[in-house]
Amino acid sequence: MNTADLGLPEEEGREALPQKGGGGRRVGVPSTALFTDQYELTMLQAALKAGTAERRSVFEVFTRRLPEGRRYGVVAGTGRVLDAVENFRFDEGQLGFLREQRIVDEETLAWLADYRFTGDIWGYPEGEVYFPGSPILRVEGSFAECVLLETVMLSILNHDSAIAAAASRMASAAGERPLIEMGARRTHELAAVAAARAAYVGGFATTSDLAAGFRYGIPTVGTSAHAFTLLHDHERDAFQAQVDTLGPGTTLLVDTYDVAEAVRTAVEVAGPELGAVRIDSGDLLLVAHRVRQQLDELGATRTRIVVTSDLDEYAIASLAAAPVDAYGVGTQLVTGSGHPTASMVYKLVARAETADPQAPLVPVAKKSSGGKVSVGGRKWAARRLDADGVAEAEVVGTGAVPAELAERQLLVRLVEAGRVVAREPLDVARERHIAARANLPLSATQLSRGEPVLPTEYVHERSGS
Repeated sequence: MNTADLGLPEEEGREALPQKGGGGRRVGVPSTALFTDQYELTMLQAALKAGTAERRSVFEVFTRRLPEGRRYGVVAGTGRVLDAVENFRFDEGQLGFLREQRIVDEETLAWLADYRFTGDIWGYPEGEVYFPGSPILRVEGSFAECVLLETVMLSILNHDSAIAAAASRMASAAGERPLIEMGARRTHELAAVAAARAAYVGGFATTSDLAAGFRYGIPTVGTSAHAFTLLHDHERDAFQAQVDTLGPGTTLLVDTYDVAEAVRTAVEVAGPELGAVRIDSGDLLLVAHRVRQQLDELGATRTRIVVTSDLDEYAIASLAAAPVDAYGVGTQLVTGSGHPTASMVYKLVARAETADPQAPLVPVAKKSSGGKVSVGGRKWAARRLDADGVAEAEVVGTGAVPAELAERQLLVRLVEAGRVVAREPLDVARERHIAARANLPLSATQLSRGEPVLPTEYVHERSGS
């Protein structure tokens, strides 16, 4: 791991690796048609028989509440949702499975064989922040084509937004110090790739996961583990082999045996141009101070210190005064730092009374006790600013958008008549999140428990659309 890999400032004479991700390679996504729950298909069959399947409908993705103690949410996974919609196709094998299991009848199978989403999707752009009630995604089309997308959309958005929210909190706690995502071994192998992507949106600089680097162009890092040191007869031999291979700008792991001895040996082997040392255990605050003092005394004043070891946002914040240059985070990140889901739901909020494409939409909403009430109507959202340009409220409404909020609308068109129109590089989403977070009140970055930093206000000027 060179210091360039960490996203740290480059010193003169050191070649910088690419610091921006998001190019990646378009990797073929297999059919997403069975990433769904059975009741989506049984609802479709019943609606086809009832003659209601083609009614124009509006579904919205939102959350009724943020995880306890969180001040804001982060939209992540939008790009993956667009890929999933494009690849929601039923092939012969899948149709055969549905036929063999008698999940739906032949009429429904024939309809599914020709399925293509032809509607419109609007949503908060990836990297934007959201609050309870925010219409994060709005899906419009026939009931039949929209209802099938519920599960796959929620599985992506709930996972990725949870990871991005945790990443954002960690990035706020880290300040200008870069963060390395290294949680692949702590989650499902495919979830690890999605987690690295979401972490990058939320503010992480690099990932250890090569699949994420390949697919999404996220800068990748990595040098050695304790096993490499243990392989050799002496720690010096391991350090020498690594420096001979990767150069003096590499990062040496110094806590396999005795930290002070390892730091001394590392500088002797690599010289004062040693790129960084990594500490993976112990009292990180105390050890970091001791290692910094030792490095300076040995003349390695430009050698960085990287810390890992079950970090979360609270541990990162506790190290703010320590001489640490970068953090590596794994388990707590890929599990959402205690909140592995964003608790988003996908609800029908408006539908036509007939299959006529011109029929007006009628607001609909579930009425329920226990906190599961939803608000009907096709919604818009805007963020109101105070006199200083700082966000002060999330305004959600139906009908006409008030003139004073017209330029502050949050939803953008993502899919038009079935065609994706808003695919963008991952770096754009990452920069958008940095800007969106900076536009929130300062209390948004507090790690102490509290309510959402912005209230959600509802405006109902008229019904329907």
